[in-house]
Amino acid sequence: MRIALALTLALLATGCGSSGADDGKIYLQRFFGECGAAYGSATDVAAAKGECGIITSMINKFNAQTPGAPVSSNVVAWPGYPQLSAQFAAGDPPDIVSMHGGVISDYAARGLLEPVEPYLEAAGLTPEQFTDASRMAATVDNRLYGLPWDTHGGLYHINTKLFAQAGLMRDGKPILPRSAEELLAHARQFKARTGKPYLLQSLVADTAAQTRTLYTYLMAQDAVIFPDPLHIKLQTPEARRVVNYFKALTEEGLGTLDQDTPAAIAAFLSGEGGIYPTGTWMIDQFQQDAMTPGRPLYGSYAVYPYPRLWGKHAEFVSGHVWVVPKRERTPAQRAMIARFFAFMTAHNLDWARTGHLPAVRKVIESAAFKALPHRADIAPLATIGHPLPGYVQRQSAIERLVGEEVGAAITGQKTVDQALADGERRVNELLAELPVFSPTSPPRRSASSRP
Repeated sequence: MRIALALTLALLATGCGSSGADDGKIYLQRFFGECGAAYGSATDVAAAKGECGIITSMINKFNAQTPGAPVSSNVVAWPGYPQLSAQFAAGDPPDIVSMHGGVISDYAARGLLEPVEPYLEAAGLTPEQFTDASRMAATVDNRLYGLPWDTHGGLYHINTKLFAQAGLMRDGKPILPRSAEELLAHARQFKARTGKPYLLQSLVADTAAQTRTLYTYLMAQDAVIFPDPLHIKLQTPEARRVVNYFKALTEEGLGTLDQDTPAAIAAFLSGEGGIYPTGTWMIDQFQQDAMTPGRPLYGSYAVYPYPRLWGKHAEFVSGHVWVVPKRERTPAQRAMIARFFAFMTAHNLDWARTGHLPAVRKVIESAAFKALPHRADIAPLATIGHPLPGYVQRQSAIERLVGEEVGAAITGQKTVDQALADGERRVNELLAELPVFSPTSPPRRSASSRP
């Protein structure tokens, strides 16, 4: 409480004529691309397009409205974590950094990030203002380690013209399955009537897609994926059910077998399949094609969360977060971070135009958000979405390992049992080498916990 009060007083004092760090100058580092040629001085956020254009215009606008233009920005090549780790090693990390929710635990476990509740309080914000999905993505050990910025996850991007040809439209909306059996029946009907695959699957070199599917349908079955920080459970009836199902669907020719991500995107844009399961980040590109006369997708695009196939309707999600690395700062700099957080939260609707779901609860419930194309249809993702537990480290590396094994099973390179056993073994070997999570005390090695 005293920290937040001090931040609030400093926030009121910013812009009062001091110099250097006392002016609250802060250094921000982000991904989302570089577009200085088009947006280097742009401040009209409403006119900006794409992740890079929107975020660049936002930061420019903040500087234009704040005395001294206090935020200096550095754009890193995606995802930017090697550079950030080097900055920590040199003892000179930025003040604010864009980060994926699944990466926070890697840095928080080593005591490298500040909990942000004092900054939120100074900015007049509360954790409850953010959606459950976005807040959970930034939470580790019951502390909030970043400003929630969005929620992103998998969606079913649908060609409604082909769905109509297949007899899978009702009242202008695609008919989505409500069970695994129903999806199989729809897929067979779709292929019989269109001659095209129901699912366009990027099974080649897209490990994220395979992991996303497995996590989603394990969560739907209430399966415990990570029972503790050092172990994953993949040799389970629930995991076998999911992988066997998509393997059988692919073997029947109802889903594509040999496409990577660019090929799957091109196939969807060319009208070569019914559904492309990919992320929120593709909405803008697909919508542009759907609005362009002469394009195969023209007037024929819809998008929804993954359907419920087993158990409850749940989906694996993550999110982008603004974190605050630990380092020495003046009260004015801390106040400026709070001020920046307040500004960004106030502009969360602008960010929703990227396709990602807003993190602010009032924004996602607003008429303005739902008036954006398809947003009312994907809004449930903020409710049904769940990230992995905050104690799970190396989530990106685990995603690759799990996705490799699931892909090998679906494409027939391994049996399902062998792939799940190998995936469990590889992930547990990785986790056994990591420090046990403890953001407030030095990490201890976990070698004695090796399975």
